Amino acid sequence: MGVNWAQVLFNSAVTGSLYLIGAVGLTLTYGLSGFPNFAYAEFMTLGAYIGYFVVRQLGFDIYFAFIAAFLASGILGALAYRGVFRFLANRGANKIHLMIGSIGLGFIIRHIIGDIWGWPPTTFGIRWPAFDIGPVRITNLWLGLIFTALALAVIMHLLLTRTTTGKAIRGISSNPELALASGINIERVTLVTWAGGAALGGVAGLFWGAIASISPLLGWAMILPVFAVTILGGIGSFYGVLAAAFTIGLAENIGVVALTQLGLSTEYRMAIAFIILIVTLILRPQGLAKAFRRT
Repeated sequence: MGVNWAQVLFNSAVTGSLYLIGAVGLTLTYGLSGFPNFAYAEFMTLGAYIGYFVVRQLGFDIYFAFIAAFLASGILGALAYRGVFRFLANRGANKIHLMIGSIGLGFIIRHIIGDIWGWPPTTFGIRWPAFDIGPVRITNLWLGLIFTALALAVIMHLLLTRTTTGKAIRGISSNPELALASGINIERVTLVTWAGGAALGGVAGLFWGAIASISPLLGWAMILPVFAVTILGGIGSFYGVLAAAFTIGLAENIGVVALTQLGLSTEYRMAIAFIILIVTLILRPQGLAKAFRRT
């Protein structure tokens, strides 16, 4: 049977959009704070469960779920920074200590979520309307995901290039000493970035849960490709992440076609992100960031 390449390309856009929304917050906080925050996985998981709570348990529309997920994960990100990571950093913790602290914090949040909503996977129970455009099967949810990613790309470009906060983020990420000497309030900018980054992670988690299913381990299923996008794009580089998200999305979906043709399980698609991550670290550890003039 022939391959529907139009569908493959559309699916790649969907996957890339999801990874873009998930990776933007991680790469910006990584660039400012200098360590990989593994608790980001739980920021995504919380967004999915808050959306589930709003839709299934409160009976509100899915649009309110996205607002609630954005706010809840954003608040959690701000609290994590102020209550844990800034506290540790002010007491001399190095990057390894902070990374281990993020793993511990993620473990705590994950088990709190599991205790509240249970550990078995569940779904939103929503049947998304689907329609065909030529050979391509489309759902309203997939279109919403792509439009959200496109809107995010435009907003982030304007934020980083036209606003004082955006220019401060770029300055701190590239040269924190110079940024401090220039009078930039590093503490405030970092807090805002952690809150906004976590909020985007929550939205990405909600999209993932709405497409598939949710469980307390949802974030850990997402964190590998999100980290792969962050590393390929270059830590702290929004434009690099923008290119990397759709590159990995395309690679994964072409990989699914190859696995299917070879009679192998499509579960191996996760290995594609692993391979891209390893090859990037070996051949181009700075990622795609140097291909773009702006951060």
